[in-house]
Amino acid sequence: MISVENLYHDYTGKGQYAVNDVSFNIKKGEVFGFLGPSGAGKSTTQNIMTGLLKLQKGEVLYEGNPITKMKSEFYNNIGVSFEFHNLYTKLTGYENLKYFAGLFDVPTADPMELLDMVGLRADANKRIANYSKGMMQRIVFARSLINNPKILYLDEPTSGLDPTTASQIRQLIKRKKEEGCTIFLTTHNMFAADDLCDRVAFLNEGKIVAMDTPRNLKMKHGEKSVVVEFAGEKGIKKSVFFLDNEEDKKQLNKIILNKEVQTIHSQEATLEQTFIKLTGRGLI
Repeated sequence: MISVENLYHDYTGKGQYAVNDVSFNIKKGEVFGFLGPSGAGKSTTQNIMTGLLKLQKGEVLYEGNPITKMKSEFYNNIGVSFEFHNLYTKLTGYENLKYFAGLFDVPTADPMELLDMVGLRADANKRIANYSKGMMQRIVFARSLINNPKILYLDEPTSGLDPTTASQIRQLIKRKKEEGCTIFLTTHNMFAADDLCDRVAFLNEGKIVAMDTPRNLKMKHGEKSVVVEFAGEKGIKKSVFFLDNEEDKKQLNKIILNKEVQTIHSQEATLEQTFIKLTGRGLI
């Protein structure tokens, strides 16, 4: 459905690429995660894909049609949730959604229903200037749904949210996928990506370093391990053994044969650990 081919972007004009030869495809109805630390090129890629940044080099195609040829109908079918809010702070939450709904040429959702979905019905008539950061993040997400989009672009949609609210937003994203929406998710939150995405691409310094399902990436690049609790001379001991390490496997077998084992828990590598292994850096 969406094809990005050999995408480059240089803000300086001096060959210092924020996005460097990036290519990927997104299937219809797929949640595709674009993962990496701040400054990796995630938002730049999204802004090119949505027409907010001019295409410099490469191609962005929607069902074979280039982004450069898209007309207003294209924007009727996409929704964008930005990491940093761009709301009218003197207007209320309800007034903001009502205003943005008026910009589309297609049937739009009821603003109050959207506010209810993100837990802001009680704050519908409060000015945005009086909203907390988390409340602003929720209303930006609600705004991305106002035109019932077929394609959703979500840039750090759970940033600044408490765990309960973040979980609610993830559930809403899953619901949109079930409804057939195609979703492009940019984030450095590996837990959210693991929970939501069908496939992910790891982006580091403007380049894709790996791309696959979260499970395949963890199985291929992560280190499988088990945590064993067993009775020692001075009480219960806990040890971690990596199953790809022959010496660890020998030690694990020795404990199982000779010690009183209390618990054994297998644990796969996390997506974050896999990213660090592949890039040599963390996500901040």
